[in-house]
Amino acid sequence: MDNKFNKVFLSFDPFNKKFAPDHHLINIFSSCFFFHISSQSNKCLNVHIQALDNITLTFSSNLSIVLIVADASIKNQVATFISHVYIYNKQIIKMIHYTVNVTTTEAKLFTIRYSINQITNLQGIRKIVVITDFIYSNRKFFNYSLHLFQVHMVSISNKLRRFFDTNNSNTIEFWECPSWCNWVLHKAINRETKKY
Repeated sequence: MDNKFNKVFLSFDPFNKKFAPDHHLINIFSSCFFFHISSQSNKCLNVHIQALDNITLTFSSNLSIVLIVADASIKNQVATFISHVYIYNKQIIKMIHYTVNVTTTEAKLFTIRYSINQITNLQGIRKIVVITDFIYSNRKFFNYSLHLFQVHMVSISNKLRRFFDTNNSNTIEFWECPSWCNWVLHKAINRETKKY
């Protein structure tokens, strides 16, 4: 087999030691990752939305917490991804990207990847909270066997590894917020992706 592509795209090499189980970021820093998935039942969904409201109250008074709210949509094979980044109750970054001929999953992964790349360059951040309607895609960041997404995974893993290494109490939380639950911050971004 010709290995010329592995020389160009090292991330596609299944034998690369970075993809060995003992190098998986989620295994090394297991206490730094949290995934919160919503429920379909009304009672559980209300509790979940209340938790999202509590997160916004907490981050609005704490400069070390950053909040990323992201969404993506594809219409006529054009993907629009938008993320808003908040610190201390103020929007500090708004990113809008367009691309063509990508899958929905890839568009959504890129949105989170790009947002986290921006955040990990900020000083004093101890906690990253990502709120999105595609939490299943976020878990794919950390599945090293999915060759389609390894480029995104390598990029985000390198950034998060440095983030966790700077302080062992740094964390990242992924919160699911389905579009139909109409949570205020996500609803605004969802409307914006459809407008574009």
